[in-house]
This record gives sequence, structure tokens and C-alpha cells, in this order.
Amino acid sequence: MSKIFLLPFFLICFCGFGQRSKDDILGKWMATDKSVAVNVYLEGNSFRAKVIWFDERLSKGKPMNSRVDSENPDVKLRHNKIIGMDVLEGLNFNAKNQRWENGKIYDASTGRTWDASAELKNNGQMCVRGFWKWKFIGKTLCFARM
Repeated sequence: MSKIFLLPFFLICFCGFGQRSKDDILGKWMATDKSVAVNVYLEGNSFRAKVIWFDERLSKGKPMNSRVDSENPDVKLRHNKIIGMDVLEGLNFNAKNQRWENGKIYDASTGRTWDASAELKNNGQMCVRGFWKWKFIGKTLCFARM
């Protein structure tokens, strides 16, 4: 009799593992290398991320709150502060492969924008991949929830 009750329990557990909700990436995340922290939020139907903190040692000797986007290719945007800047936009959840895709990520240190995707690992980390045309030409930065 107990086997009858255990079978549905295991099926529910097995099917539930690895399933993601599109909102699972919402919230504050710190890069595992402690270089930057972002807040991921939903705007319309896509996800964005805003810089909320970064390691001042990476800011060319300037205090975090005064650092501006000096490498932006658009001269009009070079006065914008890094803190509060959107650096990730347009991510959409693909339920079939359980990843967020088709986004763009901006690297303020170089002024370049890359294609982006994100996924949640089994250890709870969110890994964001910035790439140029093909995913194997890029860089991944992982984040832990704050």
C-alpha cells in the first residue's frame, strides 16, 4: 500500500526539479567574483538588470558614485553614472530550454554591447553569457543571490 503512495510522490519530485519560472531571476545578485551587483527586474515582457554596486578598485580610482560611462560610443551618454545604469535588457524566458535569451548586455568598461543569455544553475547561481554572434565567442559571469 505504501508503494502506491510513494510512486506519485517521486513522480512529482522528479518532474518538479529543474523546472524554472520566468520570474526566478528577479531580484538582487552579486557577481561571484565580487566585482558588481545588479538588480534584475521585469519591464513589459522582458527582463533588465541595473547596476546597484561595483568594486571601486575597478573604477580607475574614482569613487563609485561619481564614475560615469566614459567609454560609451554615444558622446551624449558619457556623463551618465554607472550606478543605476541598465546593463542588461531584452531577455525573454524560453520555457522550452529553461533559459532567458535574446538579450543585450552592455560593458561599460569598453563601451561595447553584446548579445546575452542567462540561465540558473542547480546551485542557484545565475550565469549570464555575453557573446558576439555565436555563444562560444564570449564570456560568462555568474552571480549569487544577495
